[in-house]
Amino acid sequence: MKITLAQLNFHIGNFEGNVEKMLKEIRKAKKQGSDIICFPELAVTGYPPRDFLEFDDFIDKCEMAIDTLRQESDGIAIIVGAPSRNPVIEGKDLFNTAFFLYDQEIMHMYHKALLPTYDIFDEYRYFEPEESADVFEFKGYRIALTICEDIWNIGNENPLYTICPMDLMMPDHPDLMINISASPFSYDHAEERIHVLKANVERYGLPIFYVNQIGAQTEVIFDGGSAVMSPNGQIYEEFPYFMEHVETYDFDDVMASGKNNVQKKNKIQEIHDGIILGITDYFGKLGFKQAILGLSGGIDSAVTCALAVRALGKENVRGVLMPSEFSSDHSVNDARALAENLGIRYDVVPIEQPYQEFLKLLNPLFEEKPFNVAEENIQARCRGLILMALSNKHGNILLNTSNKSEMAVGYGTLYGDLAGGLSVLGDVYKTDVYMLAEYINQEQIYIPLNTINKPPSAELRPNQKDSDSLPEYDILDEILSLYIEQRLGPKEITERGHDEALVARILRLVNINEFKRYQTAPALRVSSKAFGMGRRMPIVGKYLA
Repeated sequence: MKITLAQLNFHIGNFEGNVEKMLKEIRKAKKQGSDIICFPELAVTGYPPRDFLEFDDFIDKCEMAIDTLRQESDGIAIIVGAPSRNPVIEGKDLFNTAFFLYDQEIMHMYHKALLPTYDIFDEYRYFEPEESADVFEFKGYRIALTICEDIWNIGNENPLYTICPMDLMMPDHPDLMINISASPFSYDHAEERIHVLKANVERYGLPIFYVNQIGAQTEVIFDGGSAVMSPNGQIYEEFPYFMEHVETYDFDDVMASGKNNVQKKNKIQEIHDGIILGITDYFGKLGFKQAILGLSGGIDSAVTCALAVRALGKENVRGVLMPSEFSSDHSVNDARALAENLGIRYDVVPIEQPYQEFLKLLNPLFEEKPFNVAEENIQARCRGLILMALSNKHGNILLNTSNKSEMAVGYGTLYGDLAGGLSVLGDVYKTDVYMLAEYINQEQIYIPLNTINKPPSAELRPNQKDSDSLPEYDILDEILSLYIEQRLGPKEITERGHDEALVARILRLVNINEFKRYQTAPALRVSSKAFGMGRRMPIVGKYLA
């Protein structure tokens, strides 16, 4: 038996495009003599469709798409994910279903049993969990078909769930496992997936054919990494990451193989590739081509610009330099050098005049109070106004350049430097931004070395440096990671060797600035706990305040 895995990039709600993409691969697989072709979880709709699932018309379109694929199943079996209606009145209206189509019939339907509701996932909002699991036979092979999370509760060891679908199927003596997935990217998740696949193979002694999707759906990125594993627990094949890939395998070859094809993982390369895919799909799926961003001469805007050029092409990226009276000459020169190194169009729009006009206008209302964050933020908002005006006039998307460290502690100005349609580095800590810069420069200097080497500064007042009010970024980022990703409390973080007063101050900054993060652009998710849909915090909560 030959099995084809189709790791493809789907577009939420684009039924025509998604189905056409699958039909193309089905016809190729037929010519290759494949017996089964497997597409990812909810491939028909794209993942996650979220509240689109509450529209009857949306589900009607899902059913029409399945019917189109069913008609193409003459001579080849098609496994594809889509929502299906629950005929029972009690419970949720839908199932998250894997359809097995063959000879123009729906031969088998498997409904997902384990519905994740953590981090970015909210499947129980829409789907009814299945409580049973059945093996079915095809061409003499008994197949255990599951969906994504169903293989993540190995032997009922995950306390989130009460059943293990594979345990329920094993009394029927399956010959192989097939899992269709929509498993999102984070820089440490690929290793976790491989571990889970190996653990399933070791427990059940069966080969597994695992297909994941790729592509970005707003902030959520899918990296692929589909895999085939032999019953000896070795990786027969691991698909490329962040790109579409389709491959056909002979079942007997997989069973007899002793090879182990494991790809090396590199955190910074994965973040780099994931962000590029995120930018590309955000623009492509929205129907936009061109980006605009402010260039300050600093590391964040430089890295954002370089990544945008790699995603969209230099002809589609425009930088704007907006120096103020506090901008240093080297910052302007560094920004110019970056733009010229990357070959992008750039404009210089000084903001001193509008800034002074705002000060003149507001002076009577400021009541002679001393210079503070109000005057600093006027500069940032002048820049935001200019960038949004150009964005509106030319139909470009403004890229936000703030990093995760700044987003965490509130070092950004609402309606100023926090403006934008997409936050490129909003899930990348400052220390990793520097590592991204080095990665981008590894073959050629695109980001000026002075941008990398100079002390970071917002340049909103004379001689300002980030270190005036924040600890060094390696210390700050470690504290933030312990709190945000690892969810440790202040006592636990202090026990890791950090100053108690500093920990209290940093955590308080994180909490009191939640209101800013509610109003900022979606941030491309590259970590296990990003700001946005995967981290739901109350704005007015008092914890640690």
